[in-house]
Amino acid sequence: MPIVESTYKPPMIFRNYHISTVYSAMIRRAPVAQQRERINLQDGDFLDLDWSFSEERSEKVLIVIHGLEGSTKRPYITGLAKYFTQKGWDVAAVNLRGCSGEINRHFRSYHAGATNDLQEVVDHILNKNKYATMAFNGFSLGGNLMLKYLGEDREIPKQLKAAVMVSVPCDLHGSLKQLEKRENFLYAKRFKIKLQNHLRQRAQHFPNQLTTEEINACDSLLDIDDLYTSRAHDFENALDYYHKNSSRRFLENIGVPTLLINAWNDGFLSPACYPFKIAEESKYLYLETPEYGGHVGFMQNKPETYTEERAYQFIHSHL
Repeated sequence: MPIVESTYKPPMIFRNYHISTVYSAMIRRAPVAQQRERINLQDGDFLDLDWSFSEERSEKVLIVIHGLEGSTKRPYITGLAKYFTQKGWDVAAVNLRGCSGEINRHFRSYHAGATNDLQEVVDHILNKNKYATMAFNGFSLGGNLMLKYLGEDREIPKQLKAAVMVSVPCDLHGSLKQLEKRENFLYAKRFKIKLQNHLRQRAQHFPNQLTTEEINACDSLLDIDDLYTSRAHDFENALDYYHKNSSRRFLENIGVPTLLINAWNDGFLSPACYPFKIAEESKYLYLETPEYGGHVGFMQNKPETYTEERAYQFIHSHL
């Protein structure tokens, strides 16, 4: 498919990568009504979905997944849910394991390639609600997970018509190296603190598998992935985890119309996260690379973000 020319022209203040990224994550407000549903998984664990519904009975559902250490309460999730419900869609926002405010039952939690959990969500929603149309929208780590799902050797349900992914670290190791750069020091530190706090809570529940001393000794995100993510999810080490779960390896196999929006000034993304050659040779992968947008930013002089509008436009055009 040809590369998509972006029309995103942000207000001057949001051309700054840091302002766009921080404002959208910490300052923006986009309240929406949500109803929680708990799914009991086949391995005995659970996932919590937060539903937002259109005013009238809908046959269309959008499944949404948040980013690293996020949740369905983040404004990029609630803003999207509000916009789509106004357009007649139901929205099922997925809290990955351990991200809904309650620790999950197992030592394992979530990671960037946990597509079996997404499969259970899809099956549950289609079996229970009988939607005729389904679409995906993923952000950052959640976008990587959804792209991997779409490109794996699996049967994609016929109801799944289109997908939109925003600010996706398609190359996990490369993106980790980007976060380690000096200009991203505060972001990396914030992620590390949040992940360590998450692991300290987990250590209280699983003291034989994780200790506070091990967690405190982690000096980087790679250390955390070596200590916990790889060990808890049966990977050899952090590098093995990054390699096997980077969605870039699966992009050429995607068979559902999919739009990937990665801003050029997204400091979280490595060069490999802009897969021009793959998109040019694919029948289904569309790549849009706005000059601005930051990481999950894309603010405008209106309530909805550019990517919320683009998600609806793209998905609607493929129904």
